[in-house]
Amino acid sequence: MTDILALRHVSFEDLGLLSPVLEEAGASIRYVEAPIVDWSTIKPEAADLMVVLGGPIGAYEDEDYPFLNPELQLIETRIRAGLPTLGICLGAQLMARALGARVHAAPAKEIGWAPLILTEDGKASPLRNIDGSKTSVLHWHGDTFDLPDGAVRLASSEQCLNQAFSWGDAALALQFHVETMGQALETWLVGHTSEIARTEGVSVSSLRADTRRWTPILEPLARQFFTEWLSKVGL
Repeated sequence: MTDILALRHVSFEDLGLLSPVLEEAGASIRYVEAPIVDWSTIKPEAADLMVVLGGPIGAYEDEDYPFLNPELQLIETRIRAGLPTLGICLGAQLMARALGARVHAAPAKEIGWAPLILTEDGKASPLRNIDGSKTSVLHWHGDTFDLPDGAVRLASSEQCLNQAFSWGDAALALQFHVETMGQALETWLVGHTSEIARTEGVSVSSLRADTRRWTPILEPLARQFFTEWLSKVGL
């Protein structure tokens, strides 16, 4: 059985659509609550796949959130060992920082549904399934990152140059959300209500309407993307 370790930072930002894809493939999933876990009990080689999930803090805020230091060490060790690792949003930023790149505030927040712009490398990767000509994906971040040394840029958006990168054969970082859609986003609309209210041009009603529009299109494409990437890394 394939073992999956998911590092979770807030309860409602979970594996989403990736969970049934993994379970249908016979995987066993274990969540670790990153802010409170005893990191000495988590070994880099402890799972076949490690997924680093999102959250509303900055990847550079280790003074306020000291658990980020052992988390970053775990991520770096695992990536450099060539073990399958997937980062989503904050998870992608933590992967970038673990690989020595700068994570910093973006010129503007990017919250809402918008298409990806794939690079030539992206078009040759499993991300071709969610090319911007086919669908939009959910963006929800105020930070961005520089591309780490040795990484390959796979996607951008109109607002953000670095939306996805690969590093080596088994590490993939996604700044956007392709795991969250449909009814599950209602928990985000509650959990992130303060940020929504503070962000000009963003509203609960518009996010809900766009989610209803794009979910039926994105869901089968996202399943195809996840399935293909998991196969690519031998899972």
